Amino acid sequence: MEKLLEKLSSYNIFNYLFPGMIFCILLEKTTSYSIIQENIVIDVFLAYFIGLLISRISSLIIEPLLKKVKFVKFAEYKDFVLASENDSKIELLSESNNMYRVFISLFFLLLIVKVYEQIFHQLLGEYTNFILILLLLFLFLFSYRKQTRYITQRVEIYKNKKKESKTDE
Repeated sequence: MEKLLEKLSSYNIFNYLFPGMIFCILLEKTTSYSIIQENIVIDVFLAYFIGLLISRISSLIIEPLLKKVKFVKFAEYKDFVLASENDSKIELLSESNNMYRVFISLFFLLLIVKVYEQIFHQLLGEYTNFILILLLLFLFLFSYRKQTRYITQRVEIYKNKKKESKTDE
């Protein structure tokens, strides 16, 4: 278990594991639900997965929503990639920025669970698992699409940079 934890990057710890564990603890303290298993290995994997879900929701829902209402403004992705190559602090700042966004999502999800518990639990009861599976499927479908877009953009930036360096020769 120690070796596994050693292999986690600070990004994985602060954007997946830590928020996932905080969510599990706060869920138990603020609602009638508990997902903690009392087995450290299972709890670490569960917290990591919950944190991953929170992170994906923060990326696919919270970030676009905050952009749309003009609460935040982002630099163009191409500019971000090129600036990151010249300023190593940008990556660190971006990691911290993502952590804050994940915590916004964490509290948003706790609020949704609380509203579900108080209002919709009786109404949706037997359909909850089906709805949850559908939501998770769509969450990861859109996460996959977004990640593929980032990879494609980075490849394009690299190709353009390579073309520019050839024309400079």
